[in-house]
Amino acid sequence: MGDRFRIGSTEMLVTQPRLPCYKLGIRFGRADMVKRFLASGRTGFYLAVLREGEVGAGDAIQLVARDELGVSIAEVTRLYVGEHPDHEALRRAIRVPALPASWRAHFLERLEHDG
Repeated sequence: MGDRFRIGSTEMLVTQPRLPCYKLGIRFGRADMVKRFLASGRTGFYLAVLREGEVGAGDAIQLVARDELGVSIAEVTRLYVGEHPDHEALRRAIRVPALPASWRAHFLERLEHDG
């Protein structure tokens, strides 16, 4: 979360995990597919465009900067869907500047409800 990458002449920011919806289970014909997908910890992520530019086939993906809090996409996914989230991890995730307001609000609510 919050890491910045350069691809071609663009600059991108990792903002949040990509969460599967019920359609994934329909597509694969398995009722447990969403649960399996989430359990894998490899949900993917969304990028925000910080600087527009050109991206071409074969362009390298270069790490520009890592967020100092070091919160991973897998950890944020676990905090979002897990039954008993780690409160210290929730507090750390809330401090990531790139975390969207809706996710921050969800984590704050979890802290208030659980703690």
